[in-house]
Amino acid sequence: MSEMPENRVAGATALVTGASRGFGRGIATALSRAGAQVVGVARDRVPLEELRAELGGSFTAVPADATDPTVAGQLIDAYRPAILVLNAGATPLMRPIQHHTWQTFSRNWDTDVQQAFHWTREAILAPLAPGSIVITLSSGAALRGSPMSGGYAGAKATIRFLTAYAAAESERGALGIRFVSVLPQLTPATALGAVGVAGYAARQGVDVATFIEGMGPALTPEHAGKAITDLVTGSGPDQDAYLLTAAGLGPLS
Repeated sequence: MSEMPENRVAGATALVTGASRGFGRGIATALSRAGAQVVGVARDRVPLEELRAELGGSFTAVPADATDPTVAGQLIDAYRPAILVLNAGATPLMRPIQHHTWQTFSRNWDTDVQQAFHWTREAILAPLAPGSIVITLSSGAALRGSPMSGGYAGAKATIRFLTAYAAAESERGALGIRFVSVLPQLTPATALGAVGVAGYAARQGVDVATFIEGMGPALTPEHAGKAITDLVTGSGPDQDAYLLTAAGLGPLS
């Protein structure tokens, strides 16, 4: 395992895609408060600037499309992050399969998988410095499927595979870059998750509050931020992929 002790987070450069909302915002905030210099990438300038105002000089806002391969190459070259968190993704359209078009079905392939591919490729080609860590956000849906969200589950499973392939290439090339995938459970505490919760509550014929009650403790952006910071500092368990719940990081079952 290539550990980054906690004292190396202070002053380290962390780059987070999808940093303007949800888990990305929670992760960017946690890393900033742990002492990292955080570069946040997202399409929407306004929430990025709001986060910059909140975090101050430890946060650099970069309004950009994380799926653009030129953006990935330019920012990897400019910042050479020691911590790269690939969180950007699209909210799927919640419909049964027969009500999807190919365009709606493939949305998460075009966004989630594409951004993970471009940034992972650039991290290896650069390459990032030995001891760097690349964390991709997959989903618990990659394990169980998600019949109401088109290609979402398959896209998230592919992100997990892609991360494992990159880890193998890092080992083959003796690059010393660690690649890890994290699979968060469904949660009502993010905008994307709330859409999924509403869709599955309607599918089961129950109201949202009843559905949420049956889910147990909700995973929050703050939980995600702590888990990723623990993973970066090496204070968490040592695996290549983790399930993320409100209780923290755990082994995949």
